Amino acid sequence: MPRYKLTVAYEGTDFHGWQKQEPPGRAPLRTVQGVLEEAICKVVRERVSLVGASRTDSGVHALGQVAAFSTTREIPLERLPRAITARCPSDMQVVEAEQVDESFDPISDARRKRYQYTIQHGTGLPPLFDRRLVWRTHHDLDPGLMNEGAGLLVGTHDFEPFASASHGRESTVRTIEECIVDSMPGSRVRVAVVGDGFLYNMVRIIAGSLLEIGRGARHPRSIREALDRNDRALTGPTLGPEGLRLEWIEYPRERSAG
Repeated sequence: MPRYKLTVAYEGTDFHGWQKQEPPGRAPLRTVQGVLEEAICKVVRERVSLVGASRTDSGVHALGQVAAFSTTREIPLERLPRAITARCPSDMQVVEAEQVDESFDPISDARRKRYQYTIQHGTGLPPLFDRRLVWRTHHDLDPGLMNEGAGLLVGTHDFEPFASASHGRESTVRTIEECIVDSMPGSRVRVAVVGDGFLYNMVRIIAGSLLEIGRGARHPRSIREALDRNDRALTGPTLGPEGLRLEWIEYPRERSAG
């Protein structure tokens, strides 16, 4: 059967995360997977099973989420993104479609992911038009100190102190290739993280830890201490979902080629 890979963007505020949720005796919750799967079914005119690469939480956004499905129908690729998007709500779009090998798995075939977390800081006016996309703190932040701490995250480490207790993974060892804090206009900073995989709430805890460093509540070396001692008490709070966005997911060329 033909298998299609979709690149999907969504504003996650009004979704209960990516994964379908159907509580017993209640109506299904509004999730990205559930809404997108229904839109695809209307286009291909048969039921499909949609698999997503990253199970983003409630309120988390995506610019480059990846999902895949198989169908008995051959569909012109140039029509597929527009046809699915036309059947989606206004807070979701399919931006690209590719035909891939039947064995393509968005989860296990993923090699690298990039997330970014945006924070507005200081006592100025709160964000308005993009308020659902930014985390706000009244503290003034020092991006230089934050970058110093961010650099200590690069490498292969046991990131358990940067994960929620309910992460559900056998191994908590991950590799971070890049972690950079940039200053942005409007008293904002952006934390960008690239790695081979991420634990539950890992990026939001990284952002919370760097925020604590940026406001002077922790020293940059607290990052190293948390990793060395494997101690969650040495890391920062889990920031809210609104500042987090999945930017892209990278795959080997031979796995995503049609």
